Amino acid sequence: MAKKKTDTGTDTPKENAGVQKAKPAAKKAVAEAKTVKKAPAATKAKSTTAPAKKSSSTNKKAMPISTTKNSVEVYSRFTDFDIGLFKSGKHYKLYEKFGSHVIEVNGVIGTYFAVWAPNAQYISVIGNFNYWDRGSHPLFVRWDASGIWEGFIPNVGDGETYKYYIKSSTGQDLEKSDPFALRWEEPPRTASIIADTYYEWTDTKWMKDRHEHNSLDKPYSVYEVHIGSWARNPESPDEFYTYEQLATKLVPYVKDMGFTHVEFMPIAEHPYYPSWGYQVSGYYAASSRYGTPKQLMYLIETFHKAGIGVILDWVPSHFPGDAHALYEFDGTHLYEHADPRKGFHPDWKSYIFNYGRNEVRAFLISNALFWLERYHIDGLRVDAVASMLYLDYSRNHGEWEQNQYGGNENLEAISFLKEFNEACYSNFPDTQTIAEESTSFTGVSRPVYSGGLGFGMKWMMGWMHDTIKYFSTDPLYRRYHHNQITFSLIYAFTENFMLPFSHDEVVYGKGSMLRKMPGDEWQQFANLRLVYSYMFTHPGSKLLFMGAEFGQGTEWNYQHSLDWHVLEYPNHQGIQAAVKTLNNLYKTEPALHEKSFEGSGFEWIDGGNAEDSILIYGRKGHDPKNDLVIVLNMTPNPHQGFRVGVPADGKWGEIFNSDDKKFWGSGMSNAKPIKAEKEHWHGKDHSIIADLPPLAAVVFKRVK
Repeated sequence: MAKKKTDTGTDTPKENAGVQKAKPAAKKAVAEAKTVKKAPAATKAKSTTAPAKKSSSTNKKAMPISTTKNSVEVYSRFTDFDIGLFKSGKHYKLYEKFGSHVIEVNGVIGTYFAVWAPNAQYISVIGNFNYWDRGSHPLFVRWDASGIWEGFIPNVGDGETYKYYIKSSTGQDLEKSDPFALRWEEPPRTASIIADTYYEWTDTKWMKDRHEHNSLDKPYSVYEVHIGSWARNPESPDEFYTYEQLATKLVPYVKDMGFTHVEFMPIAEHPYYPSWGYQVSGYYAASSRYGTPKQLMYLIETFHKAGIGVILDWVPSHFPGDAHALYEFDGTHLYEHADPRKGFHPDWKSYIFNYGRNEVRAFLISNALFWLERYHIDGLRVDAVASMLYLDYSRNHGEWEQNQYGGNENLEAISFLKEFNEACYSNFPDTQTIAEESTSFTGVSRPVYSGGLGFGMKWMMGWMHDTIKYFSTDPLYRRYHHNQITFSLIYAFTENFMLPFSHDEVVYGKGSMLRKMPGDEWQQFANLRLVYSYMFTHPGSKLLFMGAEFGQGTEWNYQHSLDWHVLEYPNHQGIQAAVKTLNNLYKTEPALHEKSFEGSGFEWIDGGNAEDSILIYGRKGHDPKNDLVIVLNMTPNPHQGFRVGVPADGKWGEIFNSDDKKFWGSGMSNAKPIKAEKEHWHGKDHSIIADLPPLAAVVFKRVK
């Protein structure tokens, strides 16, 4: 049985003094609330990203209840020090204080509730336990101007659904889910659930050695997954696999494919499923669509036991305007910025956090540390960082306001991101934070102490767009676009870049990765194997969205499973085998990962052969004996007897060839090691004569 946290109820006088039964204005609101008729249980709020309407309830006669057996008792988990940290925005473990906590007070088990709503005049807890009566269980407001309402309700425990009824300062009647709830009802229901999330982890070995897996000089190959559509039960295609079921299906697949990490698109509770999780309502709750918090913990633990890290998409950039969630939480712009020029996102019709408000910063940073601590998450990929950095992001003239220095940088958001990264790395130095950032903002993945934002890595969005554009071009015309494929190396080491082929590139009419490739069927598959070979041999860590690894032909559809049936065909089997082999190559060849973010780990051998659309480059590790030479032939024309400069004498063997027959290629290869000749070529003293297959990548390494 899960353990309960026990409180003795012997709080210090100062702690008890932090709560008062009601302010004069609140007393009046209590009296008014006791006349309010019962609201319907677990009020359903329609999921929307449009500006929300004020919540309302259908009035029904309240059922008689006992207000003495479960009356709210004065109790606090906050010390004066906690309050000071909260007000200053420096309390990074708010999840230990706010929300609902099952505890024992004076020998009685019940639940302590705490919520921040400084502009409310009355708050009560409503739920099945009191027939959703707004007047029966009012919370007490603290005297210290913290805006915290709290109280202990005996005999209310795990599994109970609840919300907060809030009477705003302007008289609005609001029913809000708990921002700190650890579990929510499955949408479209919107109530919070008191949840015991105590879990006895058994991934000690992984956590002890995690720094080895997350180090920047180790292989970092990420499989991006949308849990709801990776796979469905063939017998019930409308039903999701649970976290627990995925532990037996997804984990062995990711391990077999050779990925080092898995990245979950947002799994925090979200009301609108078509948002893919990027419109979060319950920041501290794992989505109930897929199971319970403990089932998610089991899935993460299973990944860890398989030697695979888990990255979570995290969305501190905006949230939806659903009436039951954060928007106008206490009747005012509490979490969002009041100025629509800073507080409303025109692209997503959502609301932007007020990064200048200390309590909001503490809410978000606590949330980041919550996932790292409670769920053993190994990294956070921060969504839409570019939209946070600039005041004029996606705004027209007159729709934004300059900062105090006359610039367009959002100084409050920049300060928040720096503080977030410092908090993550100081508390969990063996994790990684990764920025989805598409601008030329300087120092995204550089330490805060040197003027950077402090992220561990940054998505190389320019590389992704240029690479896809180049490979979408007919090979006949690639000679005219050679700079698109070489440009990335001009700035490749200005940041710690991750190379993504993400979900964003296979939706909204963009087509699948396979269908972006030109030519007939054979050429499409050859091009896809070639572009993946280019990614895995290019400096930087890697990310590949699910389905791309076996060449799914259709666009990703979040409502359906991936097209696993195509693996009945040898061409798709070949793509899958190539990705598996590339992952293994990336992990076993030090030259491909030891200096992923250092200029000394890459060397152009011939980057200027636009006429033949051929690229030749070297990758280097700490030991020269591990040096690799990579040759990319981006046309369907094979080249026999092609001279390639190599960095040293000796025999050079082919250790990877994307045209291998097992990958559904033509089978043209260099079967035997090639002896280097003392022939100056490509600026090297030695060279080899090799055969270059059509639309293929070949990797050479010195052999004995």
